[in-house]
Amino acid sequence: MVPTQNLRVRETVRLLSPRQLKAALPVSERANETVATGRDEVRAILDGLDTRMLVVVGPCSIHDPSSALEYARRLAALREHLKDRLCIVMRVYFEKPRTRLGWKGLINDPFLNGTCDIETGLRTARELLCEINTLGLPSATEFLDPYVPQYLDDLVTWAAVGARTTESQTHREMASALSMPVGFKNATDGSLQVAMDAMLAAQSPHSFLGVDEDGFTAVIRSMGVTHGHVVLRGGKDHPNYEPEFVDAAASALRAAGLRELLMVDCSHANSGKNHENQVPIFRNLIAQRANGGRALASLMLESHLHAGSQTLGKNPQELRYGVSITDACIDWATTEMLLMEAAANIRH
Repeated sequence: MVPTQNLRVRETVRLLSPRQLKAALPVSERANETVATGRDEVRAILDGLDTRMLVVVGPCSIHDPSSALEYARRLAALREHLKDRLCIVMRVYFEKPRTRLGWKGLINDPFLNGTCDIETGLRTARELLCEINTLGLPSATEFLDPYVPQYLDDLVTWAAVGARTTESQTHREMASALSMPVGFKNATDGSLQVAMDAMLAAQSPHSFLGVDEDGFTAVIRSMGVTHGHVVLRGGKDHPNYEPEFVDAAASALRAAGLRELLMVDCSHANSGKNHENQVPIFRNLIAQRANGGRALASLMLESHLHAGSQTLGKNPQELRYGVSITDACIDWATTEMLLMEAAANIRH
């Protein structure tokens, strides 16, 4: 008989199950409390019951757990200091969508060398989330592979569906089963309608293929996400953080019967991929909020220990500590300054 399947598959490697990974790296009581409380705080902000501003801030992507943990310790202290004014959640992004090719993130390639040891990547990601949440610092991530949430979602306070995947039915179904609030980014062309369609789809029940806690293929029957919201990240032709875009987005959401409170991403297309532009954009948005822009419930910043970015070469040992290997980030000193300014200027 002529072979007709798996003709382009070089190898199939079985992974440990979500249940096995969670047993090996269980959630501490402190981490569990951080996640539960963090989710409650974010939901209250999105419901308009908590008038603090949500700020999701941290590296574009995690490639070095040591520098990520150092950043987390600093941010945890700042979160505690500013907790009466801001709800701070750390970006802990392990998966990177690529337009063509490139490093796909710590889960896919934790050794940064093309070996793609995904089981080690999952272990490393879960261990880091356990440590960060044990600090009392809630975590945010983008879920790209629809199987990853089974391994990590008990440690995530806020999740994103990215600009490249918001239109995907697979990701809308995945989002409908997530346990935390979910931000849907506008499309890369700037289209808000795609994010609104995703919100409407994800808040409804779905039946779809996935994996269960033991790693078996299963039919997942979801109930729909309860706290979906839009993230404005700009488009290829223009940014969308200015008041007219924020007001237009709020009006469109209201007309569709959707939650009017939204997040603005200060990076990506809004910044024109220039990390330094995040500073005036952040200040612009804080001024909008201070002047009564109540639709602005939350902001996002890409930030690391040191400013800029670096290229991942053939030798990962040559990478500079605390510098992004994906999008360029603002440094810690600038991040601290901006968050202090926000806390001083936001009105409740």
